[in-house]
Amino acid sequence: MSTANAAQVAYWNDTAGRTWADLQDRIDRQIRPLGLAAMDRLAPAPGEQVLDVGCGCGDTSLELARRVAPEGGVLGLDISAPMLEVARGRAAASGVRNLDFREADAQTASLPDDRDAVFSRFGVMFFADPAAAFDNLRRSLRPGGRLAFVCWRPLAENLWMRLPAEAAAGLVPPAPPPEPGTPGPFAFADPDRVRGILTAAGFTGIDISPHDEAIGGLDLEGTVGMSFRVGPLGAILRERPDLAPVLRDRVRTAVSPWLRGDAVYMPSATWLVSARNPG
Repeated sequence: MSTANAAQVAYWNDTAGRTWADLQDRIDRQIRPLGLAAMDRLAPAPGEQVLDVGCGCGDTSLELARRVAPEGGVLGLDISAPMLEVARGRAAASGVRNLDFREADAQTASLPDDRDAVFSRFGVMFFADPAAAFDNLRRSLRPGGRLAFVCWRPLAENLWMRLPAEAAAGLVPPAPPPEPGTPGPFAFADPDRVRGILTAAGFTGIDISPHDEAIGGLDLEGTVGMSFRVGPLGAILRERPDLAPVLRDRVRTAVSPWLRGDAVYMPSATWLVSARNPG
């Protein structure tokens, strides 16, 4: 595999990839609605060939395969071997036959050139050279082929990630903001930057729309447990596991007002992005 994104390859094949593989069901439950919103914008149709970038544990790939069946097909790409292992197991268990997975870096991999559509649910914000990556993805599309993905708006607007981390206020120094453009969850928070990247990569018909939706679906203890392993608070606790006992009570108190029946739902803020390959 290319080393263009070596740091991300290492990250998603070690702690992060194994964590996401372990938590696959709970993570999918939280962010599935946001992927479906982007998928509806893509509007995959029966018979189409689709590339799923950063497919992770396969949730979106399975849904895309269902939508393009029986004659269409889906190729899921990811750099994380642990997550792809889960994805392949899920596909085999479901009996889906129009779906393949490949461990590859979408920035540099040789891709099929007959795709009708390229899709991603939070899988395109981690490229070392986003313009080169999207140029490679555009070249996988036939003339008129479509791109759609969902990405995060700023952390400040995403209460579901921000609120648990704020529980650590006063216990650890504030995390410095990442350098603009650094690969990571919020690398595409600036819509002007996203538009510039897609334009440089040769896409046209670019549309970037805000999408606000409460997400969650886990019970109170499940929500607290998730925040301890992923997101900004998870990063804090990997460095300071000794803070877990006091933070558990703080996070529980912080998220309790967002209980709706037996499950917690908190606001999320994303961009739904779509574009076309002009030919």
